[in-house]
Amino acid sequence: MKQPNLVLRRAALSGLLAIGAGLAAPWALAEPGWPQRPVTFVVPFPAGGGTDAFARPLTAVLTKQLGRQVIIDNKGGAGGTLGAGIAAKAAPDGYTWFVGAVHHAIAPSMYPRLDYNLQTDFIPVALVSKVPQVIVVNPAKVPAGDLKALVAYLKAHPGKLNYGSAGNGTSHHLAGELFKMQTRTFITHIPYRGAGPALQDLMAGQVDLMFDGLGSSAPHIKGGRIKALAVAADKRAPGFPDIPTSVEGGVPTYQVATWYGLWAPKGTPKDLVDRMTEEMGKALNSPELKQQWTSLGSETPTLTGAAFGSFVDAEVKRWSEVAKASGAKLD
Repeated sequence: MKQPNLVLRRAALSGLLAIGAGLAAPWALAEPGWPQRPVTFVVPFPAGGGTDAFARPLTAVLTKQLGRQVIIDNKGGAGGTLGAGIAAKAAPDGYTWFVGAVHHAIAPSMYPRLDYNLQTDFIPVALVSKVPQVIVVNPAKVPAGDLKALVAYLKAHPGKLNYGSAGNGTSHHLAGELFKMQTRTFITHIPYRGAGPALQDLMAGQVDLMFDGLGSSAPHIKGGRIKALAVAADKRAPGFPDIPTSVEGGVPTYQVATWYGLWAPKGTPKDLVDRMTEEMGKALNSPELKQQWTSLGSETPTLTGAAFGSFVDAEVKRWSEVAKASGAKLD
């Protein structure tokens, strides 16, 4: 009789241990009182780029709202795909979130062996901002005061000018290739490890122009270090009424927006995703961020959850078609 009782006791103990192990997994259930420690936002580009321009003021406001520090961890490289891969593999416990961009909707068309899938390895949380791209030049290197003059110069001097980008496969790269295709001009592509380094070299005269997100170029345009020839849109940008549109500049089909968004690693508890979505809504509608977004050329976005996910799906499809039509390849 003792033998069966021993077996039963061992079986019961094994069951309890299995249940305990499941409960011990940090992301199995949402942590009570989240957050109990600092929260990390992975930004997959070096400091100084467009993603940083919006992520830093956002994390400052979220820090106040949550009562815990929200830290930016810059993980640049490979056109933003290195940091995305790191974020995708992070523990889905509500302490790591991913701040991606339009570049990540382009990446599947440019990188055949990504170690993550934007549409299946992440949970879409919210659109952070959306700004038109802007064609900016080093005025000492480019003898053109507006978009029409730039196109005329490029046609007369094919291959003489170059453009910097945040890296192969980023929106800067594809926007440049789309511009070349639509204007039938040629400009040499110079990839960098992020928009920040590319902008530094643009201001230093190492590259001639950029197709940049208005958010990262904004302070340098205002400071007179670079000149904006046009925003790639059909209406002028908030906070920048003096910059003409691509439609006004004679290239009406050239309309490109740079957007930034927030995702959670797949498996993050729904209540934490819902909580972050709520906090994002409060932050984006705060007077502080509304003012900053306007100064960076962005309106206040409202896309969250599944609606934001559908927007990303459409962008992946759109940029796949642009990559195929333009023949853009990794340099």
